[in-house]
Order: sequence, then structure tokens, then C-alpha cells
Amino acid sequence: MESQSSKTVLTLDSEAVFSLKDGINFKKSPDDGKCYIIYKENGELKACKNQCKHQGGLFIKDIEDLDGRTVRCTKHYWKLNVSTMQYVNPPDSFTQDELDVVMTDEGGLQLVEVIVWDPWLADPQDPQELQEGEVTVTYLTHACMELQLGGKKMIFDPWLTGPAFARGWWLLHEPPADSMERLCMADLIYISHMHSDHLSYPTLKSLSATRPDVPIYVGDTSRPVFWMLEKRQVKLTNINVVPFGIWQNIDEHLRFMILKDEVHPELDTCIIVEYKGHMILNTVDCTRPNYGRLPHNVDLMMSDFAGGASGFPMTFSGGKYTESWKADFIKNERKKLMNYKAQLVKSLQPKIYCPFAGYFVEAHPSDRYIKETNTKNKAEELNALIKKSAPGITTWTPKPGAVLDLALALMSPSRKAITDPPSGTNIYKDSWDFDLYVDELNRAITAEIFKHKSWIQFYYIWAGFKNYNLVVRVIETDEDFIPIANGYNYLVDFMDLSFPTQRPTREHPYEEIKNRIGVMRHVVKNGLLWDDLYIGFQNRLSREPDVYHHRFWNHFQTELPVTGPDWDLFLQQVPSYQRSAEPQGIQTESVSASTFLEKADCTVS
Repeated sequence: MESQSSKTVLTLDSEAVFSLKDGINFKKSPDDGKCYIIYKENGELKACKNQCKHQGGLFIKDIEDLDGRTVRCTKHYWKLNVSTMQYVNPPDSFTQDELDVVMTDEGGLQLVEVIVWDPWLADPQDPQELQEGEVTVTYLTHACMELQLGGKKMIFDPWLTGPAFARGWWLLHEPPADSMERLCMADLIYISHMHSDHLSYPTLKSLSATRPDVPIYVGDTSRPVFWMLEKRQVKLTNINVVPFGIWQNIDEHLRFMILKDEVHPELDTCIIVEYKGHMILNTVDCTRPNYGRLPHNVDLMMSDFAGGASGFPMTFSGGKYTESWKADFIKNERKKLMNYKAQLVKSLQPKIYCPFAGYFVEAHPSDRYIKETNTKNKAEELNALIKKSAPGITTWTPKPGAVLDLALALMSPSRKAITDPPSGTNIYKDSWDFDLYVDELNRAITAEIFKHKSWIQFYYIWAGFKNYNLVVRVIETDEDFIPIANGYNYLVDFMDLSFPTQRPTREHPYEEIKNRIGVMRHVVKNGLLWDDLYIGFQNRLSREPDVYHHRFWNHFQTELPVTGPDWDLFLQQVPSYQRSAEPQGIQTESVSASTFLEKADCTVS
């Protein structure tokens, strides 16, 4: 079978081609209603799908565009320059995939899409009859599912204990009491990506103490999933990095295939599991899995649903970011996400659909504002929307410990295929061990390296981001984002990677980032990605102008060196007599670091 093919997605006759105006032309296919953009300049034509690469939104005319070359996404207002097929907002981000423009002998044209072969069609297996109890799916918590597949037990994304993203996310659902035992008994574990609500080091540390040789499978992403394994002192000895789009055979009946995400190929993956010809599709957090091509009519599909996995706009201030603007934006975003997920499920027509990977809560008392602002979609509402638009699809709203018997569900989709948790089971968590994890973060505050102001230069040189016109001010704060008197408050000019005492006189974009001191110093000390700060809601941001700097955030969230800063070398290079002068601090409305530590001890207990 060939690895790729092509198909004509839109045909225009000679009259329609003649009527194309210079600049941007929006066209819709009369066959399937899909939309396209054709750009004409000096008689040359370019074309693409009318679909934003970020989250699939529809483009419309950009009213701010004076040259007739830019379109704006209706979802998140991203902008695409159709003449170059480059996204201009956010700048330096994605390139739009082009369609081939083929002129016909009659003067018409065809837009042709190159289609990559669907890899799951390799070595197709006819579905065999399943016996009751042969294939069961047990929901544990968040994105963690246990699959019993004949004689094998497979577990997805085990986050069973501790927080994610430093101390910003906590489990909403109480995992079954025997969840860790189940994990230790697994025959194989799939971890979709390195975000800490899927790659949970507290969970894996417990696993490694009991079963370090359990087979773990991850996709071959450009950034290694387990780049922090040694740093986290987790000893797992059977990690398997597998190529995308290739069946991995476990036994004569069971195989799986990992697929990558088009929008975040360095990060996100999803998985197809097949047992006796029956497919289970788990798209996890992928924005556009496998370039939007996924198997139809699978037996069970799972995906995220909730939204709220971003610091935007809750952590932003200034300008338009009023409370009412944030509330309206979040409400609209959640509605768009709900409709998108319902549309996706309807188009793929799985026999059963289960929304998961969204059951987290900003439980720490210091994050009460985020918890109240960051409203999320409810699985029940999404399933109701799907039932309304696609009544033939069975939906499942999972509870911790609930079990779906796939054989029973396929025989007669009904309630009897699902076994709910025993009566009286604690579904929602009502307590979290805040102190254990927050204290660990705060221990970084007094690390030796932070006694020397030159750590700033050492750290950002290590980070390796420069030659970009952006000036950032970083301010260390207490729990309430009040600057700390003897905390660091510094500027970084990423144009030449300098550290000025005042903002440069040249024209430049500016961003101010206030970080909770414990989390920031923990991130710096260990060379961690800034997701702990941004996705974990541990900072507050303002920017002038209000533009998302993709290159800057993408670097600090995904492209930092995989080997952390050599702080031993740094300390050797600092002269023994040098004790840095008091760093620039903000003296107004400030608290000292020692006062902060005393305050932290009593507020998180």
C-alpha cells in the first residue's frame, strides 16, 4: 500500500477562476461544505484549507489588514498571512499547509490535497467476538484508565498522587484505594506526553520502588518524554521509545500504535489500541492528532473535554483584562471547545465515547481566585450534546472505579455494560497533602546559588534564548503576588541577552512576569520548563503591547536544554569573597523572604 495519495477537494470552472479577485478569496465546496482560501497575486495562485492550525477555527477577513493578505481566526484571533502562508500573530510560530493548485485544460482549477496514508490500515484485523469480561476499561482518575485486554493489563497516564504543574493542579477525583497496586501489576503503561498531569513523578517514584522494570511506552517526540528521569531520582529500567504510526505487537491479539500531534509534534501524542480487531482510540490532549486523520467507527473513543489547562486569561492583567472580559472569554472558549469535541465525535462515529483527562482542580487555598475564575466544561454536558447530535453513539461519564465491559456494550449498548463504583465510594477528593509538596518547592528559596546575583546571567545563558526583540521583567513575589523586599527583580533583554538596570530606549515589546518565589527558584534550580509557572497558575503577567510571543514561550515551555544548569560549576566560578549586594528589590508593598517563609508555613497547613 502506498504511503500517500491525493484527492481533489475543490473544483472551479473557468468562469469561477476568471472571477477570482486579486488578494483573498473564500470558497466553499458544494459537495461537503468544507471551506478553502485562494490567494491571487500577479496571476499566481496559492491555496489552503480555511482552518486555523491552532485549534481548527474558521478564518474570516481581518478588518485590520490594509494589504489584503491577512485573515483572522474566529476562535483565538490568530492571524495568517495567506501570501506567505505564515502566521503573523503569534509571530514566528506556524506555517500553514498549502494545497496544490492544478489548472485544467479548460481554464478551470482543482485544489488537490496530499493525503498521508492511514497507518492503522496496515495489516488489518477482522473483529472477533468478545466474551463478557474479556475487555474491560476501568476509570481511575483524570487521564488514567486501566484496560484489561484478555490476559494483559494496560494503563494510560498514571497520575495517582501529588500535584501537577508544581502545586497548581490537584486531582479532582479520588482514585480507587487500590490504584497504586493496579499500576504496579500492569503489563504495560502508556504515557502520552511529559506534562505532569500525565507524567507524574510522585506516582512514578512510588511505582519505581516496587516495580522498576514495568514496560513503559512513549512516542518518539523531538523532546524526550523522560528527559527529567535522572534528575527526579526515579529509577525505571524498561522505558520504550517507539516510532509513530507503527503497530507494536504485544501478543497474538493485542497491539497498539502511537500517533503524534500536528500542532505540538515535540510534545503531544495519542494512541490506538487494538485487541482482536476491536479498536480503542485515546486522543488525550492532542490539538490536531495525526494531522486530523483518525480512524472512524472505533469501538471506544476517549478525549479531553474540560478546557482550563492554560494560564490565559486568568493570570493576565492590564488593558482589556477586566474580570468581566475574562469571564466572557472563558465562557465563549469553553462553549467553542464543547462544540468542537461534539463535532469531532460526531464525525468519527465511535460506538462509545468517554470524555476524560479534565478532572483537575486548583485546590490550594492560595489559588482560590483561579479556581473560581477558571470554570471548566462538564463531561455530562458534553455527552448530552453528543447524544443530541449523534444519538447512535453511546456515551459514558466515568466515575473513579467504574468499569465498562466492552463486549456487553457492543452487544446491547445499555446501562448494564457499566458497573458503577460501590455505593458510598468517595468520588471527589476532599483533602490534599499540600504541605509535603509546597515545602519541597520552598526549600529552593534558600539554595546557595541564589545568594549570588550572577545566577541570573548564568541561568539565562544556559537557557539559550536570544536574538529576539523582547524585554522581560521578572519579579519574585509571595503567595499573593506581592513583590518580596529582598527578592530578585530584574530585566532581561533578549535582543542581545543583556541584563540592563532600566528598559532600553529602542522600541521593544515588554512583558512583566511576577512569579511565586518558591516555584520560580525550584524551576531555575532544577532547569525545569516554565509550564510549572504558566500552566500551574504560579505567575501573573502583563504585556505591552498585548501580543503573544510564541518564540519566547515556546522556548521556555518546550525547548530548554535537556541537561540542567551546572550549578556546581557556577559556585566554583563565583569568587569565595563575593557575596552579591542586595538585589534590586521593590520596597513598596513588599515582604521579606524570611517573612514569606514564616507566612508560607502557616498558610498551607
